[in-house]
Amino acid sequence: MKKPIIVANWKMNLVGLEAKNSTEKIKEQSQNLKNIDIVLCPSFLDMEAIAKILENQKDSNLFLGAQDCFWKLKGNFTSGISPAYLKDIGCDYVILGNSERRKYFQETDEMINQKVQASLLAGLTPIICVGETMEERKKGVKDYVVLGQISSALKGVNLRAKQKIIIAYEPVWVIGSTQTIEPKEAIYMNKIIIQRMIDLYPLPLVNNNIRFIYGGSVNSNNLCSFFEKGLTDGFLIGKASLETREFINMCGLINGQ
Repeated sequence: MKKPIIVANWKMNLVGLEAKNSTEKIKEQSQNLKNIDIVLCPSFLDMEAIAKILENQKDSNLFLGAQDCFWKLKGNFTSGISPAYLKDIGCDYVILGNSERRKYFQETDEMINQKVQASLLAGLTPIICVGETMEERKKGVKDYVVLGQISSALKGVNLRAKQKIIIAYEPVWVIGSTQTIEPKEAIYMNKIIIQRMIDLYPLPLVNNNIRFIYGGSVNSNNLCSFFEKGLTDGFLIGKASLETREFINMCGLINGQ
């Protein structure tokens, strides 16, 4: 059974002292949440400060993650963030293909594929985000879109025994909106995503090296309805992770499952 994971994506919200204070509180409570892994993804400017708070923890289940990275380890790429640099400062995870990156920065499947490969090469675990728009859902092509995003992101990726990846299903039409998705729909999408991964990789790798999580307007009131052991391995939390007490409460709910 894979260990559940909760990923906090703070985006451009919690910064500076707020980010440090939240990290300290989560670190303190993480001692009581040993049944799950917790990943904090602050802004790039706060990453080194957060890394210092998280360092030197024995048997820690609290990890540092990045919200994005570039697709090269080094070179003349102004403002690019190297995945090798992220690894050097203590980062273990990186979010790739987030719907906001696709929308506002015009990231393509090809770009995301290159980032996945660079991240794995640097020793990071990529959290690959996939999901359909409302228009695509209404057209009845959501399965095709999501499975296509997965195949494109993992094109040419020969996953090794020690490498791990996470697939995060985040329906674009739910992110940052008042619209909701039925839990059974999210769980169905995870089922077909898992099957696609079984098509791409040996079953032992899928069972041991790949986790499947959900993200999209999740909070402590609806969290458990989206969690189904064997199909959902955790959550990518945006807005709800900004309220430290709420986030810790959500971690506690999954820790007790």
